[in-house]
Amino acid sequence: MNSVVRSVLIDHEVSSDDFRNAMRRLTGGVSVITAGLGWDISGMTVTSVSSLSVDPPALIVSISREASSWPLVRRYGFFGVNILTPDQIDIAERFAGQEGLKGADRFAGAGWTKRVSGVPLLAGALAAIDCAVEDIIERHSHAIVIGRVLDIAVSERTAALAYWQGQYVAIDRDEDALKLAEVSVPASRAMRKF
Repeated sequence: MNSVVRSVLIDHEVSSDDFRNAMRRLTGGVSVITAGLGWDISGMTVTSVSSLSVDPPALIVSISREASSWPLVRRYGFFGVNILTPDQIDIAERFAGQEGLKGADRFAGAGWTKRVSGVPLLAGALAAIDCAVEDIIERHSHAIVIGRVLDIAVSERTAALAYWQGQYVAIDRDEDALKLAEVSVPASRAMRKF
């Protein structure tokens, strides 16, 4: 393990509310993390998935250690990343706990498949990524889980579900590229601003 932990003396505390408010300004892709096998399954909605490396294919996800999925990720050593499309908001809300469902009950009403590891992967997701836990770094309330990619299923669809300013937002490559081109600031002007 190559992690470095430093003790930093800080004489000012940032409130959780201020930090949460700042992070809502960062647009994040919406994914559902799935874990477990058989009926011992659960999942959660996250915006904390990011690629780590291409060679070998690996990604990272930040998981609350209070989440029901956390013990399953640790126990089984596998998890799925299901990148959602805009028409899967109901799945995002269900796995965020808005319907009060827990465990295997969250999976009802959607089609699921299995790949190499056996964890449930969402049929029709923009991308469904099957991962083996390679490393876990526990800090504060969360754990950073490094996942080695075992298998991938990619949809032909181009629209993604994002989360920004406390709301779900649809991003469509074709439609939004045209909109951005119409309102874009010329590159020379944009560079001077920064």
